[in-house]
Amino acid sequence: MTKMQQLFSSIKGKEKNLAQTSLIASEPQKQPVRHIAIIMDGNGRWANKRHLPRLAGHKAGVTALRRVVECAADENIEMLSVYAFSTENWGRPQHEVDGLMRLFWETIRSDLEKLHRDGVRLRHLGRLYDLSPDIQQAVHESIELTKDNTRIGLNVCFNYGGRAELVDAVRQIIADGRDPETINEELISSYLYTRDLPDPDLVIRTAGEMRVSNFLLWQSAYSEYYATSTLWPDFGHEDLMAALESYNQRQRRFGRLDVPSK
Repeated sequence: MTKMQQLFSSIKGKEKNLAQTSLIASEPQKQPVRHIAIIMDGNGRWANKRHLPRLAGHKAGVTALRRVVECAADENIEMLSVYAFSTENWGRPQHEVDGLMRLFWETIRSDLEKLHRDGVRLRHLGRLYDLSPDIQQAVHESIELTKDNTRIGLNVCFNYGGRAELVDAVRQIIADGRDPETINEELISSYLYTRDLPDPDLVIRTAGEMRVSNFLLWQSAYSEYYATSTLWPDFGHEDLMAALESYNQRQRRFGRLDVPSK
C-alpha cells in the first residue's frame, strides 16, 4: 500500500510540474521596450471641458510631459519621442501658433537645468530652420548641454512631419549624388532625422483618436500601437503602465510567422 501511495504521489507531482510548465509557456513573454513614441493629443479638449483657453491645455500638457518623462525613466525606458508640433499645425489660428512657440521656448529655458540634472538627453526632430532664431539657439544649447546624459533620451518632434522628413531625406540623397543602385532601406534610414536612433517599439496616442497623423511614418512601420481615451494632460503613471501591459500581451512578428518550438 505504501508503494502504491508513493507511486500515485510521484505521478501527481509530475502532472503538477507539467501543468506549471504549460502555464508558463502559455503566458506572453515580456518584451523589452527601448523606445516609446507618443502622440500627445487632447490638450484643447482638456481646456474646453474646463472652460479655459486652449493655451492653458497646452501648458497642462507640458506638465504631463514632465510627469511621463520621470515615469518612463523610472521604468527603465531608454527613449521617448513626443509629437509636440507638426508641420500641419502652422494652419492653426495665429494666436495659438504664437502661444505654442512661446511655450516651447519658455519650457526649454525653465526646464533645461533640471532635465540635465535628471540625466535626460534632449534631441530635436523636425525642420529646425523654420523656427525663429531664438528658438533655434535654445534648441542647440539644450542638445549640446545634455548630449552625454544617459538616463533617458527625450526626442522632441517640433515642426515635424513624417512626409516632410522623407522629402528632406530624398532631397539630401540627390544632393549627395548617390548612385540609385545603392539606395536601400538602410541608406534612407541614415538620412532621416532619426538617424542612429532605434525605431519605436510602441506608439501611444491619447484622447481616443485612431490616426497616425503623419508621425514617424517610416520608423513605426512595425511598431505596436496603443490608443487611450485619456486626454494628454491627464496622462500619468497608471496610463503608461496600462500601455506597457498591453504591449507585453502582444507578439511582434515583423511580418514573419512564429516558428513552433520542437
